[in-house]
Amino acid sequence: MLELFTKKVHTLLGIDISSSSVKLLELSLSRGRYRVEAYAVEPLPQGTVVEKNIVTLDGVGLALSRVVAKSGTKARTAAVAVAGSAVITKLIEMDAELNEDELEEQLRFEADQYIPYPLEEVALDFEVQGPSARSPNRVEVLLAACRNENVEARESALNLAGLTAKVVDVEAYALERACTLLEPQIGSGQEGLTLAIVDIGATMTTLSVLHNGRTVYSREQLFGGLQLTEEIQRRYGLSWEEAGLAKKKGGLPEDYQTEVLQPFKEAVVQQVSRSLQFFFASGQFSDVDCILLAGGTASIPDLDHLIQQRIGTRTLVANPFAEMALNSKINAGILASDAPALMIACGLAMRSFD
Repeated sequence: MLELFTKKVHTLLGIDISSSSVKLLELSLSRGRYRVEAYAVEPLPQGTVVEKNIVTLDGVGLALSRVVAKSGTKARTAAVAVAGSAVITKLIEMDAELNEDELEEQLRFEADQYIPYPLEEVALDFEVQGPSARSPNRVEVLLAACRNENVEARESALNLAGLTAKVVDVEAYALERACTLLEPQIGSGQEGLTLAIVDIGATMTTLSVLHNGRTVYSREQLFGGLQLTEEIQRRYGLSWEEAGLAKKKGGLPEDYQTEVLQPFKEAVVQQVSRSLQFFFASGQFSDVDCILLAGGTASIPDLDHLIQQRIGTRTLVANPFAEMALNSKINAGILASDAPALMIACGLAMRSFD
């Protein structure tokens, strides 16, 4: 959909660099059906990425090297994403008769009206959205700008692992693209639907609202699965790594469910409810048709049922791979468990087929 730079290639690895892990996904497409060719997830050392900013480049590079080796992929070109909070977007109207080169030239000439940074410090891109509703002689153009340092940090981390970044996308648009795969889950086309995607990462929860398949609202809050890991650490005297493993694999004392997990699930419900209230207060919509849970925390058993019960809106755990074929080396059960955390990586991998 939208990238900060792009060159056409055949196979792009979708690589999602989050606060707690790096995720890699490779897709192929044959006769209209996607197939998962390779995927892997590799945890990041604590503090390597903070609030989606790369702090320790070598640490991310090392994790990327491991995730590539673990996945077994032979591809070496990738699509990565920057967080929505790092990107300035502006919808502007321009003359419909301008070709792409003329649009680019005019946008660069006018960009300082919309971008609060020196233009030499930002990567710029744009996409024509379609005719203006107000004037038939004009088109709506989505302008996106991101500080060069955010793009370059991701390029450099990939380079350390022998990978080349061919596309730098925006997380919200990667999510939007992956959501096109969820129609069988939702049970109908996206036309007329208002979907709330709640992506609960390690430290950040992002609410993205899609209407007719387009992002109309996005908001980030500091809250995530890290809080559960820290509580497990504190209560049971485990190391950071042990707590993270126990959270995923189980084996904790009997009181874990009632004393630790249930209070955390209640806190998630509260965060989802609060995020939706902020959205409704913006005045665009007063309701959503469905809540889709993404991110690692979405895999907590029965979290979707609890949210649906408390908020009263149909709630599903996102699985973009439900209708996909799988390479024989892929473990279907593990992929299904990791699926909600792979939404951004999936949307990025789909860039191969633009």
